[in-house]
Amino acid sequence: MTAQHRVIGVDEAGKGDYFGPLVIAGVFVDPAAAERLQHLNVRDSKLVSDKKALEMALKIKEIAKHSVVIINPDKYNELYAGIKNLNKLLAWGHARVIENLLAEVECDYAISDKFADEHRIKDALMEKGKKILLKQETGAERYLPVAAASILARAAFLEGIQRLSDEAGMVLPKGATHVKDAGAALIKLKGRDALKIFAKLHFKITKSLDQQGLGI
Repeated sequence: MTAQHRVIGVDEAGKGDYFGPLVIAGVFVDPAAAERLQHLNVRDSKLVSDKKALEMALKIKEIAKHSVVIINPDKYNELYAGIKNLNKLLAWGHARVIENLLAEVECDYAISDKFADEHRIKDALMEKGKKILLKQETGAERYLPVAAASILARAAFLEGIQRLSDEAGMVLPKGATHVKDAGAALIKLKGRDALKIFAKLHFKITKSLDQQGLGI
């Protein structure tokens, strides 16, 4: 990416978390926005705290056009039941944010972190999306547009898991390790069907809970 390019960066959050939504975000960065985002010190969301990510997301939204697709666990489980492949679901989400932004802007190319065969996102794109160059690279968060998207995705995930925690009446932890006890506590608090609303059911944790008589 050069200073003169107009680029859509795409990234996701929540795919490795048992509880909470899957979020895919896209940010359009032109030269003017790039300068402001650099001044804000936008970087890969993994390098900033939760609090900082939430603060930076508000400022990024003021600076750049963006699109955020939030797939809450209930919808996620419904989609996954039909698709049965996380990479296909991710590709669908990536394609949607790209198409949403292309309805508003003209860009030179889109770039995302490489998570599967390159054809998956391309196949999911519609008419406008198929006309632009799509780049997929490992570690794409090093690029400013993708870093900005990673911040928006992280912030939306944090807000989503907090909302679900409030609904559940308990803290839903991030991640997919050391969350089994939380799953058991949730079932005891809300009943056997609660996982459908708060968790991604295809994770192995669900099967483990089921084997203990705590699953759905």
